[in-house]
Amino acid sequence: MKKLLHETVLERPLLGDGAMGTQLMLAGLEQGHCGEAWNLTHPERVLGIQRRYVEAGSDCIITNTFGGSRIMLNRHGEAEHVAAINKAGVEIARQAFDGREGYVLGDIGPFGGLLEPFGEFTEAQVRSAFEEQAAALVEGGADAIIVETQTSLEELLIGIEAAQKAGAKCIIGSMAYDVTLDGSNFRTIMGVDPERAAKYMEEHGAHIVALNCGTGMDMPRALMAVARYKSVTSLPVMVQPNAGKPRLVNMKIVYDETPEQMVTGVMPLLEAGANIVGACCGSTPEHISAFRRVMDLFLETNRTPRSTARKSNFVT
Repeated sequence: MKKLLHETVLERPLLGDGAMGTQLMLAGLEQGHCGEAWNLTHPERVLGIQRRYVEAGSDCIITNTFGGSRIMLNRHGEAEHVAAINKAGVEIARQAFDGREGYVLGDIGPFGGLLEPFGEFTEAQVRSAFEEQAAALVEGGADAIIVETQTSLEELLIGIEAAQKAGAKCIIGSMAYDVTLDGSNFRTIMGVDPERAAKYMEEHGAHIVALNCGTGMDMPRALMAVARYKSVTSLPVMVQPNAGKPRLVNMKIVYDETPEQMVTGVMPLLEAGANIVGACCGSTPEHISAFRRVMDLFLETNRTPRSTARKSNFVT
């Protein structure tokens, strides 16, 4: 029986994947269209992206369901396909491993609004949407649920509780931090700092604390976040920083950090105790391939047990 994700990462670090949104656009998704619907209409393109990440060495693949809640899908006229889109997302990610071992992380992103009294959505509406999505991801066979790119503890908790209700084997809470204007600190847009987030996630039953995306959250900032997380919790830590800063080039958003530049931050993260290292916006299979080489060196140097079946791209 395959070990639970949060048990495996205590034995050895695992490699995550990279960006999905920017890769979908490179594959032909038009700006503003529903990438999650591609799980049903263009599954071969989604599979192609995720398979490249597996070939690059990813041990964990996040499903193409970031905007897969009913609230988000309703904006694209796809609300009736919630269950199908999310289950297909799990199936495609599993297929990407091509029979090899790996972990599929069912993705629940923000619902894209504000809760009352600041916004128009009630807690009941968001809870219903997250519970529906989490149930589909778990029924589809996801090894874990990642509630990601969160900025408020209120929405984070709804996602964690939805994953618990669905019976998720492992729950990851991932926050999106922004560096302050003076560069001295980072916190979410709703004012949540890493220490508070980590304590909150542990108190409410998350198995892994994480960070992804965020303005200015590069590899050095991710390293700081790992230290701040570990100062208040013993839970495993997952990091997925962006590939540098976005720039508008020929009316397209590009990220300015190359694989060669970004990979220099991987070894410090591993040495600091990061348990899962991946990347977020702007990253590519080439970034992940570079990460893989450094992680393999780390594992070899630390004499971590490795499978003779390394060709599977999954360390066991």
